[in-house]
Amino acid sequence: MTEHSKDAPPILDGVTVADFSRLLPGPWCAQMLGDFGADVIKVEQPGVGDHSRHNPPNHEKSSVYYNSVNGNKRGIALDLASPAGRDVAHRLFEKADVVIESFRPGVSQKLGIDYEAARKTNPRLIYCSISGYGQTGPLARVPGHDLVIQSMTGVMGMTLDQHPVPQVPAFQAADYAAAAMAPTAILGALMRRQQTGEGCHIDLSMFDCLFYMCNIVLTGGMARLAGQSGEPMLQAFGGNPRYNTYLAKDGKPVAVSLLEAKVWAEFCRVIEREDLIFEDEGPEDRHTTHGNRADLFRNCIADYCGSLDRDDLLAVMEEHQVPVCAVYTPDEALASGTVAARGMIEYIDHPVEGRIPQLASPFAPSGLTRGYRTGAPDLGADNDSILADLGYSEEQRSELRDTGVIEP
Repeated sequence: MTEHSKDAPPILDGVTVADFSRLLPGPWCAQMLGDFGADVIKVEQPGVGDHSRHNPPNHEKSSVYYNSVNGNKRGIALDLASPAGRDVAHRLFEKADVVIESFRPGVSQKLGIDYEAARKTNPRLIYCSISGYGQTGPLARVPGHDLVIQSMTGVMGMTLDQHPVPQVPAFQAADYAAAAMAPTAILGALMRRQQTGEGCHIDLSMFDCLFYMCNIVLTGGMARLAGQSGEPMLQAFGGNPRYNTYLAKDGKPVAVSLLEAKVWAEFCRVIEREDLIFEDEGPEDRHTTHGNRADLFRNCIADYCGSLDRDDLLAVMEEHQVPVCAVYTPDEALASGTVAARGMIEYIDHPVEGRIPQLASPFAPSGLTRGYRTGAPDLGADNDSILADLGYSEEQRSELRDTGVIEP
């Protein structure tokens, strides 16, 4: 990190974000903006809050999941169905630079907090709507859950010949695709506002974001759209014996990525199987099934992996810098030397939960973040200070509490 980056304020210092979103894409995006220094105000429903508060497992009180995507925020519990609650939301619009919401299309209009209403209050506002399928289209009003969105992009259909009923994915790719793309869109919109003075409405669909990332998955189909056969298919989904998973002697799985001829040759020299190095192999063979050599390669890799316990196998591979790595459990991943070396776990002192671990921002080493993360807010934890910032007197704040517009 340079001296300049140490001394410079966070890149979004002075930017205010009103986060009306729930669950994962919007909250994770807003947390990232908070990492960058924005003042993020999380708006939740009184009594219930963000539904992810109730996802197991828990720390002392609230969900580990909730705490992992809602750091760097202040919280207000606000009844948006009430006129007084909508008035508070509109004052937030006046103050905010960015609004993030994840209601189903049509809900924000019913509540009177949609983009058109927000724009009348603040024409410079960047208003980001994150939904399953976007604000338009035949599925716009269908709830956008990760599994069904993944199922529609083609990514779960790549191995139907091997697994007619695909497994439920272990990673929420659609959720994180939108969560990762949203900050890029918001930062781009903020830059354009510097140039033009104008705000905008960002219509961000989980489906669009994941589909956009499926260019490798869709290569065969795109070739056929262009009039070609699409064959042979790029083999990154189990057909390539040198890009696959195997079992070590102790039954623990390892992942093998021996794609390039140079890497394969090094592996063969390490295991003393130089007879499997073929000089006619070219870069076009990198992501193929390797044809009639496939069984030779597969049996060789399986036999070698099966001859050593996992950790002994990994030690040999690491010594020679060959990309054969463990398939870690979540606990093993958290405890790995790579995570420790890269500083990817940090601990924070949460006022309710105590000392809890967080996944650190990968931007921190570059000096782009605020350098620390505050804990996720308890439901309505900052009602009073947020309302005071918005100009509400003590008497007005008391009335909002008494009438249930905000969490008591």
